[in-house]
Amino acid sequence: MTPAGAATVFVIDDDAAVRAAIQGLLKSVGLRSESFGTAQDFLRSKRPDGPSCLVLDVRLPGINGLDFQRQLADAGVRIPIIFITGHGDIPMTVKAMKSGAVEFLTKPFRDQDLLDAIHQALDRDRVTRQQQTEVAELRKCYEVLTAREREVMGLVVSGMLNKQIAFELGTSEITVKIHRGHVMRKMQAESLAELVRMAAKLELPPGKQ
Repeated sequence: MTPAGAATVFVIDDDAAVRAAIQGLLKSVGLRSESFGTAQDFLRSKRPDGPSCLVLDVRLPGINGLDFQRQLADAGVRIPIIFITGHGDIPMTVKAMKSGAVEFLTKPFRDQDLLDAIHQALDRDRVTRQQQTEVAELRKCYEVLTAREREVMGLVVSGMLNKQIAFELGTSEITVKIHRGHVMRKMQAESLAELVRMAAKLELPPGKQ
């Protein structure tokens, strides 16, 4: 069993010797890894839930690494990728990096360069996962708000004063204050600035929600 939250490095390379060498390197520094000969094998696998990254060979049977990078993005699989290749060229590197790759290493590469890239990728994934958890918690709080409280929240974070909101919604200022209090409590916001940041993380449209 993998400990909850443990990091995993996935290695996809059709060369078994390369897979074994990378897994041996990772084991020597205490990193857990799983390896696959093809992209399809990786997709079929059950992946543990924890920080992860992908060490991906550009030339693979069936689908090349760059196409697989795009396929993962299209499927909503957000995993940091480190490309390795025996035949790298500048345009290929540029394309990979523009699509969000962490690093593009040409074989033979230094072990330390690969380890540095892996640690950078795992750190990136930890941050992304933390942000996703925060947004999921905020979303739960937001879903508890009534339709009117969502309207008030949208107008509050757009910078409107209570009396302007009251006029906009055709209600009294005291009613707006009550709704605003409910919003702050349910969203667990300590200040207006924090509520604005929450709205930004939730990507709420400006104005009425």
